[in-house]
Amino acid sequence: MRCEMTLRVVGAGVGRTATMSLKHALERLLGEPCYHMFEVLEHPDHIPAWHGATFGDMPDWHELFDGFAAAVDWPASAFWPELSEAFPEAVVLLSVRDPHEWWRSADETIFPGVRAEAPTDPPHMVQWHEMVREMMRSRFTEAIDDPVAAMRAFERHNDLVRETVPADRLVEWQPGDGWGPICAALDVPVPDEPFPHRNSTEEFRQRVAAQDDETDRPGDPSLPPGR
Repeated sequence: MRCEMTLRVVGAGVGRTATMSLKHALERLLGEPCYHMFEVLEHPDHIPAWHGATFGDMPDWHELFDGFAAAVDWPASAFWPELSEAFPEAVVLLSVRDPHEWWRSADETIFPGVRAEAPTDPPHMVQWHEMVREMMRSRFTEAIDDPVAAMRAFERHNDLVRETVPADRLVEWQPGDGWGPICAALDVPVPDEPFPHRNSTEEFRQRVAAQDDETDRPGDPSLPPGR
């Protein structure tokens, strides 16, 4: 059973802004788990809560995140306004990168899974895929096939975070910034080790390829990554 705790970091940066690297970094700094899309896939019982949230039925955020000290990546980052309100003492961490680099990375990794035909089983993956599509539509953009529209949505998302979150609570971070800004915001020492680098485009593709070999469903990016 997880011990009750509260989020200390609400990640507002969308997927493919080094969120997996941030997950590992925050777990190193806080000594507790950091929520990421991988946790959704590892905890199928969480999928109905996220599915409901995308359609306007918000869960008990404290219950959903019990046992986690931070949350980054989609779907949590799509609900940063609700999470920052539910956890008012948490730092809001906005991870960003060059829009063109972001688009290229997203288009080569996560967007193919969103575009893919919905799975027909198992039931929790049907619901997961529906959740992801609705989250993109209602909280980001329907036009993920249009690079210009997608990059505009990316910049619009980031600008809204910057305009809404008080400056003394917001930490804007991009790959290459390393430990410093995050450690300063959390008031923790800077580790004497390199900042983690995880889940590059090539690593993502290798996982999908390995998954295809295991499942005999070649080319199906709608399957959960890293499983």
